[in-house]
Amino acid sequence: MNISSNLLISDLVAQNYKTATVFKKYKIDFCCNGNKSILEACSKRNVKVDDVLSELEQAVLEIDQNINFNVWELDLLADYIEKTHHRYVKSKINEITPFLKKVVKVHSVHNPELIEIEALFLQSAEDLLAHLQKEEMVLFPHIRTMVEANLYNHPLARPHFGTISNPISMMKSEHQNEGDRFEKISNLTNNYTPPEHACNTYKVTFALLKDFEDDLHKHVHLENNILFPKAVILEQKLLNRE
Repeated sequence: MNISSNLLISDLVAQNYKTATVFKKYKIDFCCNGNKSILEACSKRNVKVDDVLSELEQAVLEIDQNINFNVWELDLLADYIEKTHHRYVKSKINEITPFLKKVVKVHSVHNPELIEIEALFLQSAEDLLAHLQKEEMVLFPHIRTMVEANLYNHPLARPHFGTISNPISMMKSEHQNEGDRFEKISNLTNNYTPPEHACNTYKVTFALLKDFEDDLHKHVHLENNILFPKAVILEQKLLNRE
């Protein structure tokens, strides 16, 4: 695969998720701000585009054991996101919250940044749970309805929100908010690096936060770069058929 510096990051990651590892290494956002060219993103991060392109080529050449979500039917992809990433978010919020509370109580005198980290995470948790509910109650059911309408040649019932681009735009904006919030958490934790004096609870908390952000990146990628664009295309196909 010939990877050009003018290729959009979101398009490349949608084709091969292994390339996300390279972008993450160079701290290049491949989910919320993936609509930039590789060249533009490299210039912003002040990294050599040739080095990034070389590593991307190597990543694509490797034997890919990952699932190719790009070929999945949209209802199956929505089910996967809900049962994998949504459940992960709900579970890990319950796990991380008491850990953070304990670390703040014990260590915030010497590490006051922990207070802000906890506040950011708790706000993220509240907003994410509301976000997931909107997807599970409104957006994902409509995507399943569209898939069924396309499969059985049924007319598409017009939803109360108008075009699907409306809730998608809201979801993408909320994704951006969480991306920005976790960027702050990453900076405050020195990229989730605990201090030398950190106890095991401190270390585990930072590791859990890092895993949470990593999963969030994969979650947002599947929606922003695959599910949402294809849902817009499917809606247009159905409307043109009427």
